[in-house]
Amino acid sequence: MSLILNIESAIDGCSVAVSDEGRLVFHEEDQSIHNNAVSLGLLVDNALAFVDSHGMKLDAVAVSEGPGSYTGLRIGVSMAKGVCYGRGLKLIAVPTLKLLCVRLLLTEELPDDALLCPMIDARRMEVYSALYDRALKTVREIRADIVDRETYLEYLEKHPVWFLGNGSTKCRDVIDHPAAHFIEDVIPEARWMFPLAEQSFNRDEFRDVAYFEPYYLKDFIAVKPKKQV
Repeated sequence: MSLILNIESAIDGCSVAVSDEGRLVFHEEDQSIHNNAVSLGLLVDNALAFVDSHGMKLDAVAVSEGPGSYTGLRIGVSMAKGVCYGRGLKLIAVPTLKLLCVRLLLTEELPDDALLCPMIDARRMEVYSALYDRALKTVREIRADIVDRETYLEYLEKHPVWFLGNGSTKCRDVIDHPAAHFIEDVIPEARWMFPLAEQSFNRDEFRDVAYFEPYYLKDFIAVKPKKQV
């Protein structure tokens, strides 16, 4: 049996979901920009109240591990750890880029040779991206790409590639290739975490609650505000 609380706050909004044996039984979200610190706590409280009111007992907490927003990731991981400590639960980390792919795989029919390239916006023409096949096997590892027309050309010459995520919009005009397909408005959401969380649970792939840190990919760089003249 596996009853899992799923927490997602890797980019602008946040969401929580509860999955029971791979079946979604609760989901709430707040996609307001830069409101994770307030909203996520309320959403988690609502999810825990739902679990308790239905006489359920959680087995694990799954959290979106990144890459993504430094602040959003820290808020989500801190919240997940707090619930794990408070209720004696196991911790599961879900790769955020793979999470983006799950919605597409569950809602769209793709050709057998399709590749998926989830993108999270970094800065300017930079994105955090990876490439996966339809089974979510890694074709190219996660890295920070400064995107130009050559960046993914070797894959586009051999496969149709679906680009998705909040970093893909700015790349549409740059990646000019007939094999490139773009899916709008795909964001990481807790309600799509359950296939990956369930898989990790069944494989006993748990993280150390005390020492787990988000996967930032790059070190956080604080930007100093400009002085007012």
